[in-house]
Order: sequence, then C-alpha cells, then structure tokens
Amino acid sequence: MALLGIIRRWHLRDKVPLREIAKRLGISRNTVRRYLRSETTEPTYAERQTASAIDPYAHQLAGWLKTEAAKSRKQRRSLKQLHEELVDLGFKGSYDRVAAFARQWREGQTEWVNSARKRTGVGHLASKFGNTMSPVFPRGATGDHRAALDA
Repeated sequence: MALLGIIRRWHLRDKVPLREIAKRLGISRNTVRRYLRSETTEPTYAERQTASAIDPYAHQLAGWLKTEAAKSRKQRRSLKQLHEELVDLGFKGSYDRVAAFARQWREGQTEWVNSARKRTGVGHLASKFGNTMSPVFPRGATGDHRAALDA
C-alpha cells in the first residue's frame, strides 16, 4: 500500500498521533505533517530511462528470434548461440541481457496470439460432419465452453 495512504488512514481513521506514525515508518514528523497537509496523491518518480547495451542490436536479435520461432524446437538455435553471434558482431553485453530481451519479445508475441484468440473465440470454429455443423473444441476444453455454446 502507498505510504501516503497508510499515513492518512492511521491519522484520520485510526487516530494515531503524528509522532507515533513517524516512529512506525521511520520518517520525520515534518514529513508526516507535510503529507497530511498536501492534497496530492502519493509522490511518483519518473522511471529512469537509460540506454541498454542491447539497443543497437535489438533489431537484429528480434529478426533472429522471429526466424527461430518459425522453426521446429529441435532446429532452433539456443539463446546462448544467439548471444555468441551477437558477440561476434561486437556486442559487449552479457547473456542475461539477451535472455531478458528474448523474454520480453516472447511476451509480446504471446499477447498477439492471445488477442487473436479473443477475436475468434474458443470453440466457435465449426467443422462439417455430414450435413450438420458442429463446434470444434480444443483438447482439454471443459464443460464450461460447451455450456456457453448451448445457451
């Protein structure tokens, strides 16, 4: 919970004295007083924007990850191999930076797949069996999906 919210709750609702709040939180009484008098919300600090060592190679690595994702699992190059190739190109960063970039890249791809699934809907695809149309359920679909279609 936000510090400002805690201070206000203790002082206004629980009637805890300023001195006790300062003691519990390990901050100055004047800071507690200033937070209570201010009409602002919790102070926020700008996120530090620093250039990553992988930024100059991000486009290259994203391209490699995209081509590797299209291959079967056994034919893919490992992230360690991709890191070694980046080092050959002049990359001075660690393997962890490459792994973190790949993790973020995969999360972005997963969001795209999930949004496509939301547009089509699970179980709303149909296959023709004889003269009737029957919904196709993915493996492991529970009765909830089937009940939603019956309704």
